[in-house]
Amino acid sequence: MKLDVLVFAAHPDDAELACGGTLASLASQGKKVGIVDLTQGEMGTRGTIETRKQEAADSAKILGLSVREQLYLPDTQFGVDRENQIPLIQMIRKYQPDIVLCNAPDDRHPDHGRSAKLELDACFFSGLAKIETEMEGEKQAAWRPRLVFHYIQDRMLKPDFILDISGFWRQKLAAIQAFKTQFYDPNNPEPDTYISGQPFLNFLEARAREFGHQAGVEFGEGFNSPKALGMSSFEGLI
Repeated sequence: MKLDVLVFAAHPDDAELACGGTLASLASQGKKVGIVDLTQGEMGTRGTIETRKQEAADSAKILGLSVREQLYLPDTQFGVDRENQIPLIQMIRKYQPDIVLCNAPDDRHPDHGRSAKLELDACFFSGLAKIETEMEGEKQAAWRPRLVFHYIQDRMLKPDFILDISGFWRQKLAAIQAFKTQFYDPNNPEPDTYISGQPFLNFLEARAREFGHQAGVEFGEGFNSPKALGMSSFEGLI
């Protein structure tokens, strides 16, 4: 299956938090969208590998994803090296996405910035034919996505562009709340964390409204581009 947009995420729920509205919007337009989670989020304070797996599957259905895969890199321990680049390159060549969305280049969680570098490098190296990969015993063809962007996570970064998600805020929130062990639930007896309280959900809404305000819409999601963007016309700009 060829994807229009492939999202890499260091942890299950990264994509939902940062660009869930964009993914829901794209899926509603008939675009094929997929998420590849690098780790199982196994070092998170709350939940288990099993609950995170089910939550990720539930969220994928809410967003209308075409595919969701797991690479099983070690949470908090993976490095930026060829060994860890290879499984990402395999995913890029498997799905041949036109656009890849990566983790934020700088963020509160160390895994986010490190995975952003790993993901960005893999997007480039995937286009080099002399880096050989196989899947299910067959050699993969080189593929380099046309566009690569970073979504913005916990730390506020100045966006290079903002996508309007006003019609998809509730769907984004539902996808986030599919991760029941991680986010606000007054009946959850597990320890409180940075993201488990109602104030964190309030922050997410405020961030989306702030991005929306900047773009002249109700809700928005911001993205950064590692290179300058070119346009053939002004059509499509808000």
